[in-house]
Amino acid sequence: MGSDFYTMSILPYAAIIVKICRAYTNTQADFEDYYQEVCLQIWRSKDNFNGDAQWSTWVFKLSLNVCLTYLKKNKNNTFVSDLLPDVAIADSQISAEHDIEQLYAGIRQLSEVDRAIILLYLEEKTYVEISEIIGTNPNNIGVRITRIKIRLNKLLNIEDL
Repeated sequence: MGSDFYTMSILPYAAIIVKICRAYTNTQADFEDYYQEVCLQIWRSKDNFNGDAQWSTWVFKLSLNVCLTYLKKNKNNTFVSDLLPDVAIADSQISAEHDIEQLYAGIRQLSEVDRAIILLYLEEKTYVEISEIIGTNPNNIGVRITRIKIRLNKLLNIEDL
């Protein structure tokens, strides 16, 4: 993969790729494998991008499809709560990262489609954008997001999400 392609076409979307890969993996090793595979598939499939959607939407869909494919192949994943590297960080960062990790743990308990929907919602995508990526009606997205939030509230034992 050329460094120019990576720098121009993948790196600007690395944050969403990371979020998707984290939501569908339980270990650091799996995360790294998924991330690498997503980047490889984006590079391999770049010529298939026809411009019908935005590049970011296409990257999200491709990332999601790669992770779902890998997930189906690797049903024997075990839960490991700490995906973050061992680094010295301040207590407030530890608390924030712990909260984020708890959120990802809750998201990992959702169905594959619900994971995708909540990740898109957290990325502040519109209902129309989410429906285009997921392949459903925009009116259904709002209802599903509400149900997902309720489920996450129960999974995480919190009052309001």
